[in-house]
Amino acid sequence: MKKKTKKKRKNKERHKPTEEEFDRRCADIVELTDTFCSDHLNEDYHKLCWEMMDELCVSGLPLDTGRAASWAGGMIHALGWVNFLHDPSTSPCMTSAEVAEGFGLSQGTIAAKSRLIRDVLDLIPFDPEWCTQAMTEDNPLVWTLEIDGLAVDVRMMPREAQEEAYLLGLIPYIPADRQKAPSKSDPGTGATILAFPSDRNKAPGLESPDGPKEDIPGLFDELK
Repeated sequence: MKKKTKKKRKNKERHKPTEEEFDRRCADIVELTDTFCSDHLNEDYHKLCWEMMDELCVSGLPLDTGRAASWAGGMIHALGWVNFLHDPSTSPCMTSAEVAEGFGLSQGTIAAKSRLIRDVLDLIPFDPEWCTQAMTEDNPLVWTLEIDGLAVDVRMMPREAQEEAYLLGLIPYIPADRQKAPSKSDPGTGATILAFPSDRNKAPGLESPDGPKEDIPGLFDELK
């Protein structure tokens, strides 16, 4: 009796889309996010979806596989995860179940795509690069700079320090320009120092507001 030999299965190579096909798929995805944001969210999410699509198109993710709606739902889920979209105290507010229902998908499908997107873009909650305008205002990660090994709220620093941080792209705008002038009876709060060291927004060599520790030409010279 001859011994049966198993035939080796040939691995089918995944069809690599042409540039035109890939661009069309990306357009299909962003068209879905546009519609969803117009119907359920706001202009901030609309703009963030476009920015995220630009990043994902060059990320290497297989956007041409699966349904376009699953990737669109994953993008909304990922941005909602960053901005706490599920939190009732935020506006707009949606649960993951509602997002999934809006795309006609299961929660598991959009969660899986969301995880892929978050991993490839290295997203974190309160991520300063992917926050809505409303979230940016009170996001501690946006305004915290590391100075002398400690985290300092740049909003409590002199305007000159804020301006230099802004010019270096460390903060989205100069807080002092949007703050109301203190009244004469207001004693002020001074600088706020937090025990929250982080590599994000790290500014080595930045002088403390209490006075320079060494002769440094500029507050952020080492980052230039």
